[in-house]
Amino acid sequence: MLMIVAVCTSIWVGRNVEPTAVVDLVAIDQAAAENSDDEIVPVNAVDDVDQPVGDLVLAAAEESVGSESSVIIQWISGEQTKYFHATLSRHFGVWSLLPAFVALALCWMTREPLVSLAGGALCGALSLGQYDLTEDVLVPIIGTPQASGILILYLWLLGGLLGVWSRTGAAEAFARWAARHFVRGPRSAKVVAWALGILFFQGGTISTVLVGTAVRPLADANRVSHEELSYIVDSTASPVASLIAFNAWPGYIQSLLLVPGVAYLATESARIQFFFQAIPLSFYSIFAIIGTFLVAIDRGPFIGSRFRAAVERSRQTGQLNRPGSMPMNASIDHVTAVPEGYRPHVAEFLLPLAILISIAVGTFVVSGKPEVRWAFGAALLSACGIALFRGLTIAQLMQGISDGLKGATYGSVVLMMAIVMGTLTSQLGGGRYLVDLLGNSLEPMAMPAVLFALTVAIAFSTGTSWGTYAVVYPLAMPLAVSVSAEADLSSPTLYVMVCFASVLNASTFGDQCSPISDTTVLTAMTTGADLMDHVLTQLVPAGFAAGLAVIAWTAVAGYCH
Repeated sequence: MLMIVAVCTSIWVGRNVEPTAVVDLVAIDQAAAENSDDEIVPVNAVDDVDQPVGDLVLAAAEESVGSESSVIIQWISGEQTKYFHATLSRHFGVWSLLPAFVALALCWMTREPLVSLAGGALCGALSLGQYDLTEDVLVPIIGTPQASGILILYLWLLGGLLGVWSRTGAAEAFARWAARHFVRGPRSAKVVAWALGILFFQGGTISTVLVGTAVRPLADANRVSHEELSYIVDSTASPVASLIAFNAWPGYIQSLLLVPGVAYLATESARIQFFFQAIPLSFYSIFAIIGTFLVAIDRGPFIGSRFRAAVERSRQTGQLNRPGSMPMNASIDHVTAVPEGYRPHVAEFLLPLAILISIAVGTFVVSGKPEVRWAFGAALLSACGIALFRGLTIAQLMQGISDGLKGATYGSVVLMMAIVMGTLTSQLGGGRYLVDLLGNSLEPMAMPAVLFALTVAIAFSTGTSWGTYAVVYPLAMPLAVSVSAEADLSSPTLYVMVCFASVLNASTFGDQCSPISDTTVLTAMTTGADLMDHVLTQLVPAGFAAGLAVIAWTAVAGYCH
């Protein structure tokens, strides 16, 4: 019944609702304007610059395809020339959130992520008037470099690597080796998972894959429930990346922080310095990492009844997943047929893992961008080479790779649908609508908390943290600077840092808890958890950390008065 109503509503929206156009202006310097791929349009100055800019962007957008268009405005006033990056965003009002609402409702009702994402994507396509779902929606989105790169990485490379490790027994050998040297039970197994999460500070999908893949056999052998493991893996991914930010985060986020006339945000180096100076204010990330450690040592103060039941079930019965659950990679769980006479060695696991980490971190240090596919490709090749050298036949090796690909197929399809869902939500302007809805209600004292709530709503609904940054920061930073100036605060820079940190952490929290996020799906996939069990069990401890963070930000904002 829900889908019938949702589909009919989506068709009605696509045929009857006209999108609202919103123009955002950001002042830029001449170098940025000349380096931009957008068209530079000269405009003679008038009393009100907003009107001609709005007209120009609207005119340019009429000829574009999609929901967004942008131009560079060269504003000429006598001998002075200024540049503005003018972006047209469209949203469909409250209907922009319909696909996200349908997907989330189906997640809660069916506990089936693929059905839920497909339902949300269907409503999004119909709301945009796109009725040919294959040619107009799936092929253009899945055919992008981003989607195809994810498919190659997590289906071919990750699936193949897991299959080889399963066929050779390398993962089990690592579990036995770690058990002899470091692990004495569930608690120490979880501490190892926590420590690896800190070590792999690249964050996001990189951390979830590395930690989940490395620790799962160790945790399984010590009766750590998959709900516990998935929470530890997820909460030591992006939170760690935002604190130990020697990764791609500062370079991306600084590009969104430019505010005209603000010296400490004027240049790229100044904005990166601002990012690192604000790290101590990342209260959610700090509380999340502390809370995860407390969970690892069985001292979590607020974990909720579902989490507690999962712990008791795994310790008492050895059931790592809830009875009746649907783990994301169930077919991998039972592939343990190591060929007769083949003796697994821990080096078959550690050497490919070391190669993977070295290439990922090394390429980041050298070029500023971690080449993750290179890393996983080299790890897969090394794992295959070691297996063949130690006596595995080509036929046995290919059988292992085949089993790994089969096990990763479902999770990869869910990832593709998450990308489709996020793209359609962005085209409908869901994030832009939420900003317009709440943007006028911000008071100085409550601004960090309201920004946090707004950003969480966007990240949770769209399932993307970096996409949320692109929506919120260009609006939140000028607003924070303006409020700090108008309120005559005693510490205006600190106040802006608090607002910056609340958005940074809110996007991490919302993305982490969203069932349609690629990192959430990957966490469930690599730890063998049921997706909705992972989402529901981590809501309480993650929400507790978020609540503490909001209190801390409000207190600091009050101190700035």
